[in-house]
Amino acid sequence: MLCNIQKFRDKLRDGRLCLGSGISCTDPAVVEALCDSVDFLWIDLEHTPIGLESLQAHLIAARAGGAPALVRVPSNDVAWTKRVLDIGAEGVILPQARSVADVEEFVAACRYPPLGRRGFAPRRASNYGRQRLDEYLQSANSQVFVAVQIETREALEALDAIAQIKGIDSLVVGPADLAGSLLGLPGQVNHPKILESISRIVAKARQAGLTVGIGMGPDADYAQRVAQLGVQWVQCGGDLSFMIRAADALYQDIRRRSEKEPERPPKPFPAVMAGK
Repeated sequence: MLCNIQKFRDKLRDGRLCLGSGISCTDPAVVEALCDSVDFLWIDLEHTPIGLESLQAHLIAARAGGAPALVRVPSNDVAWTKRVLDIGAEGVILPQARSVADVEEFVAACRYPPLGRRGFAPRRASNYGRQRLDEYLQSANSQVFVAVQIETREALEALDAIAQIKGIDSLVVGPADLAGSLLGLPGQVNHPKILESISRIVAKARQAGLTVGIGMGPDADYAQRVAQLGVQWVQCGGDLSFMIRAADALYQDIRRRSEKEPERPPKPFPAVMAGK
């Protein structure tokens, strides 16, 4: 069932910048519509109403559309990680990590023994039991993409140790929350201390052989800026922000054009339209 994540890994290995959309709506048609536009999908269970049944529908749509789906779990609760993986997530993202112990517990929950402590009861993840056990266990342990967000002061202070934890594939910057934790200024992602922290995270990740991602709003300038700092995969905006931005831009453009046009007397209805 982990059929699209290798494409994502290959792009990262080849040095390509990977761009993805956040998913916060529950309708799987949103995922289906975005698959051809993205390198990956970031399905968010931390800040959205998406539940497990909606998540499963999203994962089915992502698989059909050929896009790797990374799921941000709402917490470090092992039960969340277990159920998200059992229904077929190709990658998992841990938010709000605060200690080495937090990360170690999360990483262990992502893989089966002897590499971890993931409980065994896959349904969809093993093609409903059709996949051979040895093949399933090997692919589940080797292919799942495990990412840890660095978005708290505590995680940043423990960065050296976190980056060395075996089983992590990627560190992910959470710049808005990191600004809140470090500066008391949530959302101030361009603050010099935050940009300096991003550079530090990139450097430590590189030393440990890890990739670096980021979660952010729909801002092309900032995406380019963090890419120049070495971030390799960027969740830039999401379903709702795309819809709002497109609607606002379209309607503002129409109103602006209408205000500039001189008033003209209404044209008479053509005879065919007037019913004559």
